Formats: sequence, structure tokens, C-alpha cells
Amino acid sequence: MALTDWLIAIGASTGGTEAIKEVLVRLPAAVPGIVIVQHMPATFTPAFARRLDGLGAVRVVEAQGGERIQPGHAYLAPGHSHLTVKRSGAGWVTALEKTAPVNRHRPAVDVLFHAVAKEAGRQAIGVLLTGMGKDGAAGLLAMHGAGAWTLGQDQDSCVVYGMPREAALLGAVDEVVSLDNVAARLLARLRV
Repeated sequence: MALTDWLIAIGASTGGTEAIKEVLVRLPAAVPGIVIVQHMPATFTPAFARRLDGLGAVRVVEAQGGERIQPGHAYLAPGHSHLTVKRSGAGWVTALEKTAPVNRHRPAVDVLFHAVAKEAGRQAIGVLLTGMGKDGAAGLLAMHGAGAWTLGQDQDSCVVYGMPREAALLGAVDEVVSLDNVAARLLARLRV
């Protein structure tokens, strides 16, 4: 499959700013489009996107809604809205929703992962990184059930082993890996 045939979804919370950075800086520009939810207030997400954008080959922007998801680009959920995706022709576009918090969060990882499960199915890869609580676990299970390949960060490399642990307990994780191996496993999966 071509890069445009895939969609990567990443979710994180406590410790996630560094974890997301570690994954993105190890990816080349030739990767599928990436959508990201990091639990973070709206006042910080623009600066976080700018910081990530300057660190590696993947271009990072704060999602505005309506963007066509492009290979080599990552779209970070703004702190004020849920990030979802919608199928558009052969690819996907971003969408923002100011609906109620889910798992006490907006943006919520579960909202993104459920949308990716519905719109991308087996053409998606889901990654759940460090974080407190259970946000993302049910969504990763939905992705797994839709045929997506799913990955959870291991306990030893997590700042807080909450969200990936909950996903693993649900049977939502195909592979558990250390943070420094996430990018390599993503790239290996894309070459399958």
C-alpha cells in the first residue's frame, strides 16, 4: 500500500509530550499522515505543535479542521476540541468537535481512536503512549476490532503506565514495545 493508504493515530497524556517527541523525531518524512491527541490545555497546544515541527522530518501543525491529511505531516488536536477524521475520497480530512469531554478530557484519545476505527479500519495503526487513567483504551480496542494494528508503550518506559495498561488489559494491543522502539516498529509494520 502507498503512504496515502495508511493513517497513524497516536494518543498520550502524562509524560506524553516527551514520548510523542521521541516517536516523531525518529520518523522520516516518508510516513503516512499522523493524527495526535495529547491531553493539554488549549493555551499550550499551538506552542507544542511548533516545537515538534522544528525537531524532525515530519511536519507538525495544530489541527484546524478540514485539512487533508498528508503523508509526512502530523496533526495535533487543539486543547479546546476533540480531533476526529472523516473519509474523503482515497484519503482522510481532519475534523474538530467541541462536544462534551470524554473520560474527563477534551481532546480525548477515545474520540479520535473511535473515529479512526470507523473511517480507516485496517488501514490504520494505533499507538497508545504513557498516560494516567484509561482514555484511549476503548478506542484502541475499537481500532483493533476494525482490523487496525495496535501498539502500546511498555511499563518500563512510561512515565505513568495507565492508559497503555488499560488497553492491554482489554486485549486491545497487538504489540507492547519500549518508547525507543515505537518508531522502528511503526516503520517495520508499514513495510509489511
